[in-house]
Amino acid sequence: MRELTARAELTMPSAVAFEIFTDEFGRWWPPEFSWSGAELLTDIGILDGVLYELGPHGMQWDWGRVLAWEPGRRLVFSWQIGPDRVPVPRAEDASEVEVTFDGSAVHVVHRGWERHGDAGEEYRKNFAEVWPYALGRFADYARLRTSA
Repeated sequence: MRELTARAELTMPSAVAFEIFTDEFGRWWPPEFSWSGAELLTDIGILDGVLYELGPHGMQWDWGRVLAWEPGRRLVFSWQIGPDRVPVPRAEDASEVEVTFDGSAVHVVHRGWERHGDAGEEYRKNFAEVWPYALGRFADYARLRTSA
């Protein structure tokens, strides 16, 4: 199954974009794309190598594990949310997201859809809309954040 790619133009140095992407993930990620939903979501972030969500009553869901961390350049993490919105316990059974920053844009490559089984192709089709939307939110947030 082919990988999915998305990109958004940026107006800040790669190091700044990387820092905002990783340190402020919960401020720009669309809350509607969470297990908790926008009304109950408490936090989303990256801490100690885990991409996580905090929901009602302090419940934590792990979205994935950081597989590569190259500040200012590249972040790779497993996407451990299945097509049926059930957690995928092992990173090696999950798809993988690579995020790169080149000084003028942020690029996402989401690969390994076949690891999600028969539902992988439909899941990929859904994310063909999710990633451009999420990166657009990131680019808008980062622009506002760096112009202040």
